[in-house]
Amino acid sequence: MKTTFYSNGKLLITGEYLVLDGARAFALPTKFGQNLIVENGSNHEIQWESYDFDENIWYQDTISFSEITNPVDAKIETVKTTLIQILHEAYLLNPDFTNNSEGYKISTQLTFPKKWGLGTSSTLLNNIAQWTNIDAFTLLKNSFGGSGYDIACAQNDTPIVYRLEQNLPIVETVDFNPDFTQNIYFVYLNKKQNSKAAINAYYNNKNQHLAHNIIDNNKITDTILNAKTIKEFAAAVEKHEIHMSDILEIRTIKEVAFSDFSGVVKSLGAWGGDFVMAISKEDPTTYFSSKGYETILSYDEMILQQ
Repeated sequence: MKTTFYSNGKLLITGEYLVLDGARAFALPTKFGQNLIVENGSNHEIQWESYDFDENIWYQDTISFSEITNPVDAKIETVKTTLIQILHEAYLLNPDFTNNSEGYKISTQLTFPKKWGLGTSSTLLNNIAQWTNIDAFTLLKNSFGGSGYDIACAQNDTPIVYRLEQNLPIVETVDFNPDFTQNIYFVYLNKKQNSKAAINAYYNNKNQHLAHNIIDNNKITDTILNAKTIKEFAAAVEKHEIHMSDILEIRTIKEVAFSDFSGVVKSLGAWGGDFVMAISKEDPTTYFSSKGYETILSYDEMILQQ
């Protein structure tokens, strides 16, 4: 018997970092994601294989049920120790998947390059939660931590506004299909950002103006969601970028790398890596290619649309 699970990737458009403290965040599920295929196995173990988008194996190992039920504290974090951590937390929430099985053969496959940072971990977590019949947000909280907006994107096929209320996820699907999506592009910065490190840096820099910052963020998010023209949308996006720059005490990505770009460039998610969003009247492919950034996707190529 073979069972397949699938989860969407994600891009966080507004509310980065502040979403951890209750701000409203606007996020878009992507056309890219990850599969998890489960088959019956033996020997009370999991034979695990993970494939990148090009069908090359990037991880392969065998994990015994005993390693899942009674994990050993890992001195060095590896792919296997991280996977065992996730599976152990899943076991604590629902032990049936090991107690009632002889074993498994599991394979995962990304539909995007792993280095892109569109949700390798969140799509895996959500798939494991589907497979083991547990709540994905609880699994995230008990393993990696984070706001959970990426789990919400994994589970929804439409744009969302996400927030935490008393540490519980609130997900609102929204209609976002403006006439100007042809002016929105996504550019990969040739390096993957470490989300854990970025979150830690945010907490270290978080200041006493948090409540006011959240109010400002929510106003800008509403403006972005309700923008009727590309000019209004671009102005709100630029305002958001400047706002976060002040909070994080980090220069904007446009100041650092694209000061001569005749449009708006916004960091997405963890600042400093993965994708940026570019807003431009003209196709900006030539500009970004000349700077050494060859991965440029249009809105239609990147974003999941109904």
